Amino acid sequence: MPAYSFEALDAQGDTRRGVMEADTAKAVRSQLRAQALVPLQVQPVGTGAAANEPGLGWADRVLRRHVFTSTGLAIWTRQLAGLITSGLPLERALTALTDEAEGERERMLVAALRAEVNAGSSFAKALSRFPGEFPEIYTAVIGAGEQTGNLGLVLERLADDLEERQALKGKLIGAALYPAIVTAVAIAIVLFLVAYVVPQVANVFAGSKRALPFLTVAMLAVSDLVRHWGWLVLLLLALGAVGGRLALRNPGTRERFDAAWLRLPVIGRLSRGYNAARFASTLALLAGAGVPILKALQAAAETLGNRAMRADALDALVLVREGAPLASAMAQKKRFPGLLSMFARLGEQTGQLPPMLQRAANQLGAEVQRRAMQLATILEPLLIVGMGLIVMLIVLAVLMPIIQLNQFAR
Repeated sequence: MPAYSFEALDAQGDTRRGVMEADTAKAVRSQLRAQALVPLQVQPVGTGAAANEPGLGWADRVLRRHVFTSTGLAIWTRQLAGLITSGLPLERALTALTDEAEGERERMLVAALRAEVNAGSSFAKALSRFPGEFPEIYTAVIGAGEQTGNLGLVLERLADDLEERQALKGKLIGAALYPAIVTAVAIAIVLFLVAYVVPQVANVFAGSKRALPFLTVAMLAVSDLVRHWGWLVLLLLALGAVGGRLALRNPGTRERFDAAWLRLPVIGRLSRGYNAARFASTLALLAGAGVPILKALQAAAETLGNRAMRADALDALVLVREGAPLASAMAQKKRFPGLLSMFARLGEQTGQLPPMLQRAANQLGAEVQRRAMQLATILEPLLIVGMGLIVMLIVLAVLMPIIQLNQFAR
């Protein structure tokens, strides 16, 4: 039975909003009138699907906010898993989550899912109607859980996976946040000194016929460049960034760029470990839910942000389809850490592939966190020292003419 969102007036003239299930919009209006409400607006619930309708303009697509954030989706999945594992039927669990929804858009979305399930659709099919809110892998895992009759267990694993990914992403962002702030503040201070302070000091010595020190002359040249041509530099940087983004839309260019990124000394290793951990975690989740290994490999490969590693994963998929073991196929792809193929081999030998893949994902994620924290720890003092050296050069450029003038006066 479809769901409709309504807006109506009660006897006191107050506005009432909510969601109601009925066969037609006319039936909703009839039910509202039976409750002594005056219907103002009745619309079908379609929060997620509406974002993908061809009729929406680009502004609607850009400005539209998701109902669930990454953290919100993990919390919602954990709540649903708890209700299902406690023995509550799916329809009643969705009803409870509808009543407990924090916002109107979330309430409408969950009500739409409940209406689809009540109409006879599977939960996975109901989720697939809202691709903007529920990723394809999310839907595939739940579909496998429904087919095997272990929906509650699969939801628990899915919630664990979402929470682990959020924790890893949060730690990486936290490690990069302080160096980013220090860098931004340093650039702002240096630009202020070069564009404002240095020219003010230069005016003091404008009438002097003595030659200025080389460092002062160089700093004045940099100051002139920033004040007169800074806008052009910013424009060129912006055009370069836009041009780079456009160039990376080409699959071949993007794959070559990502391959070069992986070869960088420190950042490349972090990127390889992060992508491998995400790939192993997704593959473990799908395989543990009962998804066939070929379909699981295909879905896990699509989660890789690095196109070079995605191409390697798809090549491994071809090898597995031809009969090669997963461990052997992964071992041939040198961009993936050897730890992944080692655990895959142990999993295939013991018949415990999903747990072994998850163990590999945990170890790779822990290694990425450790290296990221080490890099942040090293970068912090280096950035401070670098900022201090630049400020020292500016101060010397200002003080050297003053010292020279004092010596001349003596």
